[in-house]
Amino acid sequence: MLLTKYTHACIRLEKEGRVLVIDPGTFSETDRALAGADAILITHEHADHIDQAAVLGALVASPALAIHAPAGVARTLREAAPQSAGQVHDASAGETFAVAGFNVLGVGGQHAVIHPSIPVVANVGFVVDGAVFHPGDSLIVPAGVQVDTLLVPVHAPWSKVAEGVDFVVSVRARRAFQIHDALLNEAGLSFTESHIGRIGAEHGTEFRHLAPGESVEL
Repeated sequence: MLLTKYTHACIRLEKEGRVLVIDPGTFSETDRALAGADAILITHEHADHIDQAAVLGALVASPALAIHAPAGVARTLREAAPQSAGQVHDASAGETFAVAGFNVLGVGGQHAVIHPSIPVVANVGFVVDGAVFHPGDSLIVPAGVQVDTLLVPVHAPWSKVAEGVDFVVSVRARRAFQIHDALLNEAGLSFTESHIGRIGAEHGTEFRHLAPGESVEL
């Protein structure tokens, strides 16, 4: 499986000629990420995880494209493109489904708390082929699954460095790559990743930074 990291939280997975894209948001290079996509997974409704215009454009342009997203996001997409409603499916925590040749497990169900005054939205993380875990905006550890590759949010309005480090330690994946990094400058990213890399290594996780557009064979 080939994994390509795009800016912020967008990941593209390719296997046997099929393409699965997770969280093509407004901070990401959506045209490149979505090119030739067979399926899209959306973890939650925030714009940095779904560029609605780009996703709708891809949906209408490709009758074979499938989208799985939390119920509220899926409903919005179906209402915006009723002619493509059959291509959009609700995703929920604990659900397993197959799409574009990939097997997917939904994890979590709720976005991390940003502030008590801000309503919490649905968030479904995805474990793909039992191997790659994209948590969206949540630090829920998947139960009963030993993932090989963890995508770890390294910065967010709802997190702190210690929480990211503890997430990596708790999941204990063999390797980890960063996501949710667009709001950090170079100094902040280096600081945060140094802690994740050092402490993660003590618990058996090799952390590596991926530049936007960089790919790695899993």
